[in-house]
Amino acid sequence: MSRPANKRPENHKISRELFVLTYGALVAQLCKDYEQDEDVNKYLDDMGYSIGIRLVEDFLARSALKKCRSYSETADIIAQGAFKMYLGVTPSVTCTNAKGNEFSLILDKNPLIDFVEELPAARSSLCYCSLLCGAIRGALEAVNLAAEVTFIQDPLKGDEVTEIGITFLKKVEDKKKKRNK
Repeated sequence: MSRPANKRPENHKISRELFVLTYGALVAQLCKDYEQDEDVNKYLDDMGYSIGIRLVEDFLARSALKKCRSYSETADIIAQGAFKMYLGVTPSVTCTNAKGNEFSLILDKNPLIDFVEELPAARSSLCYCSLLCGAIRGALEAVNLAAEVTFIQDPLKGDEVTEIGITFLKKVEDKKKKRNK
C-alpha cells in the first residue's frame, strides 16, 4: 500500500509528543531521585548541555548556515532555526541591552509543558524546562560562544509566557587557530 505523493506523514508531531511525554517521565523520576529542586535543575541543565553540544552538528548539517556575524544574528538563528526545527515553535527575540549581547527568547507556547498542568507545591523552585537552557548553552559553546542561559518567565510558575534569557559572554578562542600562531 502506498501513500499519496502529496501526503506527508505526521511523524514530526508524533515524535515531538513522544519526546514531551518521555521528558515528563524523566522529570518525574528525577524528582523522586533528588530531594532538592536545585539538584534536579542542575541535572536537567547538564543533560541539556550534553544534548546541545551534540545537536549543533546535526543542526548545522541540516540547515547549511553560514557563520553568524553578530550576537543578534545568532539569537535569531536559535529562535527561527533551531527551535522551529526541533520543537516546532518559533520564539520571538528581543534584545534587552544597549551592548547587544543580551537577548530574550519568548515562547507563547512551550511544547515541553503541553501535558503539565502545574508543579506540585513542594516543588516550587523546580525549573521544569532547565533542559532547554542547557541545550542552548551547550550548542553555543560548541560553536565557540560562551553564554549564560537562564529562565526568566515560566508559565508553570504563573507567568503568561516562557522567557529564556541569553547573555553572550565572549567569543572563545578556537584552539586550532591559537596553536597555529
